[in-house]
Parts: sequence; C-alpha cells; structure tokens
Amino acid sequence: MDAAQQEATTRARELQRNWYGEPLGALFRKLIDDLGLNQARLAAVLGLSAPMLSQLMSGQRAKIGNPAVVQRVQLLQELAAQVADGSASAAEATERMDEIRKSQGGSVLNNTTQTTGSSGAPTVKRVVREIQSLLRSVAAAGDIIDAADTLAPSHPELAEFLRVYGAGRTSDAVAHYQSHQN
Repeated sequence: MDAAQQEATTRARELQRNWYGEPLGALFRKLIDDLGLNQARLAAVLGLSAPMLSQLMSGQRAKIGNPAVVQRVQLLQELAAQVADGSASAAEATERMDEIRKSQGGSVLNNTTQTTGSSGAPTVKRVVREIQSLLRSVAAAGDIIDAADTLAPSHPELAEFLRVYGAGRTSDAVAHYQSHQN
C-alpha cells in the first residue's frame, strides 16, 4: 500500500469513527466474535455483499450508504450485548439474526422495543446512537458541523446539539447528555 492509499484509509477510518463511534473494522470484528459469525454470514445478515463488507472493514470505503444497513448494525450490537449479559441464548440470537436480516429498516427512532435495556427504559447510549444514526444518514459530519456553525448565532443550543450528537463520538455525546441531567 502506497502513502496515498494509507492516507485515504486513515481518513476513512477517522470518518467511520466520527459517524459510527469507532472504525467499522473494529465494530464488525466485535460482532463476528460476540455472535460467532464469519464475514460472509455477517454480510448476509446486514444485507451487504461480502466485498462491500470487506471494503468497509479495511477502510477502502468509509460510509454505509443504506440507512437500513446502519439500523441492522445497531440491532446486531444490541443482540450481541444481550448474548453477553445472558438475556439471549445462542438459539435466540440465531433466530433474531434471521429476523434482522429480513428487516427492511425504517425509522431508526421508531423501534422502541429495540431501544430498551433490562429495566425497560431506553439506554442512553442506544438513544444517542439512534440520534447519531439519523443525523448521519442524511448528512456527513462536515456538513453537520457547517449547519451547526450557521445556526450558532441564533440557536446556540441547537448548534451544540448538532456538533455533539451529529458529528461527535458516541462516548462524548453520552457524557454530554449525562452532564446535562444533573
């Protein structure tokens, strides 16, 4: 890989970190490990071709263009957390992955049954990720920052929201939310 390719890959991974909270290679490897999948099965569940998944993982492509695929990624992350905490068995996980594969997507904020923790209340991280996913499905991080800059003089709170939730990291947005709850 030459210097230009390395630079492009580094930039793509940084964009992924901004859009998805971490590079997609790391995110997809966690799903593969946590759910006992291989890359071909993960690609099938997400509704991506195996080459597209590989390009996203390696940083050759930065963005998942289909919001339904982004939603499936989020659903798989939730499922992996349920398997990890014992609230879903391996058999249940397999069944849910088939349901996720067949899902057509839709509004990322519509699916309240998927946004709850064991207490039944939405988890802060899940809500933050849904907000980020919604914003990032309609604009790139740079565009969101530009919109925030435009809004800042007349709507500073909205501008801050866009910067933190639309263009920031998930962990920073969760911390921001929690700091404003006190």
